[in-house]
Amino acid sequence: MTTDHLRTSQPIAVVHEQHSHRLALSLGITLAFVIFEVITGILANSLALLSDAAHNLTDVLTLALSWLAIRLSLKPANSNHTYGYHRAGILIALLNAASLMIVSLFVGLEAYRRFREPLEIQSTLMSIASAIAFLVNLVTALLIRHGSKTDLNLRSAYLHLMGDVFSTLGAFVAAIAIAFTGYNWLDPLASLLIVGLILWNAVKIVIETIQILLESSPKDIDVNQLVEDLRQVPGVIDVHDLHVWSITAEMRSLSAHIVTDDIFLSEGAVIQQKIGQLLHQRYLISHATLQLECKECEPALLYCDLNTSHSH
Repeated sequence: MTTDHLRTSQPIAVVHEQHSHRLALSLGITLAFVIFEVITGILANSLALLSDAAHNLTDVLTLALSWLAIRLSLKPANSNHTYGYHRAGILIALLNAASLMIVSLFVGLEAYRRFREPLEIQSTLMSIASAIAFLVNLVTALLIRHGSKTDLNLRSAYLHLMGDVFSTLGAFVAAIAIAFTGYNWLDPLASLLIVGLILWNAVKIVIETIQILLESSPKDIDVNQLVEDLRQVPGVIDVHDLHVWSITAEMRSLSAHIVTDDIFLSEGAVIQQKIGQLLHQRYLISHATLQLECKECEPALLYCDLNTSHSH
């Protein structure tokens, strides 16, 4: 996996402002459509439409929380939150994924009940409503697609909306099939397929958010290669006490002890500058904390074990 998709010429604050406006517009459209879809789902007696309306209702909450997370991320860092509020988006992404799982559980249970006791489906009304729903969901999803590759919060909202796109497409196909075959059980079958798609995306979001909260190394960074690159910087003898983690999916940080000869401070500043350029250009790490040391200062432990560290 490359890191090219993380490169941008705009400041993060400007990008987040743009995302905020798109989220607000998507929120308004989705809220209006939920009301429409609930009414048509009841009239058509369609579980696929009602389940999609329930999913859309969670999308209203998803979009609102995602918008709030972006607004929080624009607040400056302070003494209580020295990294700012960027992790708010990660927490919202985790909450969004959890809500997808909960909704999927209830829809799955209702689909099972309707398999046992199929209800008469108004296929014509169901097909019209699902076709309109497909177009509306596609528009709202495309509104926030930009930036969803690098912003996990935005990606969770985007996956919510794309889940709606496929669910309404499934409802439309089911309605056409019911009209020709009369098999009303196709409606809960479409709902189960939708649930499977939603759960797959939700699990992926949960795994990625947990990795960030555990401060794991970004999955597209080869840490061993990074260490070798650092050792190739002129003046660097060795690297130890290395930590690489993500604040968010698009913000990476690094801290390390850089072993050098016993040199002047001005020479050390040149080494730090070269390392900073390397990390930013090759690994998109924009925030690096580097401690320069003489080679006699510390044992060469690449990864510091905090469990064995001494308290002072």
